[in-house]
Amino acid sequence: MNDWERQFKELENANEDALASFERERRKLADVTKKLAEEITEVRSKDRSLTVEFDGRGEITAINFHGAKYRSMPPAEFSHVLLETIRVGRAQCVQKLTESIGEDILPGVSFADLASGKLDANEILDKVVSPLLGDGYGDGILGRKNAG
Repeated sequence: MNDWERQFKELENANEDALASFERERRKLADVTKKLAEEITEVRSKDRSLTVEFDGRGEITAINFHGAKYRSMPPAEFSHVLLETIRVGRAQCVQKLTESIGEDILPGVSFADLASGKLDANEILDKVVSPLLGDGYGDGILGRKNAG
């Protein structure tokens, strides 16, 4: 086998591997999208006075009140109960989605950190770009000073 034939075969194998990987990711994305459309999360407040319902994306779809306790609550307490229930529900939605996605969506970038806003755009770009450029290029990316 000639050198160019070997190189062509290696390139052909790499192409097939890339296409297979792309197809796996496409199926995974379709599954996550389907799960998002079907998922419902309900969270009841600690005092049992209300329930907040979320869709698979963490958007509120309903707020249901139980009994009449909420009517006699001071506004600040009612606001606290409602906001705390929403925070708990959104965290549960992110957790469910993170579990269904599985691994990091980008190298070093977890879906949970991305969805919760714990990472800013520069951190995400840095985590993606730095490994591609190698250790020698770690400084100087995204405004960091170059040591040399």
